[in-house]
Amino acid sequence: MTTGSNPRVALLWRGDLAARAQANAPTGRLTPIFEALAREGVDAAPVVYCEEAAGEVREQLLGAAGVLVWVDPLSGGRDRGQLDPLLRDVAAQGVWVSAHPDVILKMGVKEVLYRTRDLGWGTDTQLYTSPPDFRARFPAQLASGPRVLKQNRGNGGQGVWKVERARSAAPSAEPLVEVLHAQRGSQIEQMRLSAFMDRCDGYFAGAGRLLDQPFQARLPDGMIRCYAVEGRVVGFGRQLIKALLPPDSGEPGPRIMSAADDPAFRTLRAKMEDDWIPAMIRRLQIDPADLPAIWDADFLFGPRTPDGEDTYVLCEINVSAVLPIPDQAPAEIARCVARRLAAQ
Repeated sequence: MTTGSNPRVALLWRGDLAARAQANAPTGRLTPIFEALAREGVDAAPVVYCEEAAGEVREQLLGAAGVLVWVDPLSGGRDRGQLDPLLRDVAAQGVWVSAHPDVILKMGVKEVLYRTRDLGWGTDTQLYTSPPDFRARFPAQLASGPRVLKQNRGNGGQGVWKVERARSAAPSAEPLVEVLHAQRGSQIEQMRLSAFMDRCDGYFAGAGRLLDQPFQARLPDGMIRCYAVEGRVVGFGRQLIKALLPPDSGEPGPRIMSAADDPAFRTLRAKMEDDWIPAMIRRLQIDPADLPAIWDADFLFGPRTPDGEDTYVLCEINVSAVLPIPDQAPAEIARCVARRLAAQ
């Protein structure tokens, strides 16, 4: 669909009915993307999604040639259970959707950490498919040190836990563990391992999964967010994080953005573009043309090599709602959108 001679793309995010009534392209966190699309000759329309207006949203999306989506997996007690079928529907009718829900289920869930654990960015990662499976295998993983548990689909630290054997526990017939939730303000709890595993039952609802990885000792050195448009790195963000560190470790630091040519991450960029992204595409059977218009991979520092070089461990891929982004990213996104719409 076009407006005048220009193709039209919808930019969709979650809100309520009042936000729908007030949606305005020139304001908000997506303003740089609206402006970059205009420079590429693409008309962009704001679309606020809420379940109460799903029918109206569908008609808006069918009136566009494409849609860029910023909706978290979990937000305000709601998930994407109604949105994803809607997006599949409009995509089946010829609207280009980024990121498509089926692509999210391949690369934007924690299971990707298990499926790609041997591609060079992985570590000892376990996947649990049911509560009995979890109860049978997880206790043995704690023998090697603290582990980080992650629910398959979530955001903002929801369903992410550091778990380790209690160091100062009195002798007990049942193992005691110390657990720390990744959400801000969480406190360390000491409890029976069986009680903690009972607490995790809800993460298996539906087709839920749990994964665990070793806790990375260099977590205090920060996290590197590698931003990509399709298969190309477009920038980095480094941040000192406090999730899964003791509550008295202070506040998280600002995310320092830098361009794709940042020399501090030259090696990481080369690994991503030349090795890891192509390998991920093959492993997950993703058509390169279906890679999202914007996504990011979060890395923690792994153990240094004998020569003192950094290594990197993938801890998450974000596809559903990638913000904030480096200053260079909106122009790259806009060029990607223009190419995709021209190919429609």
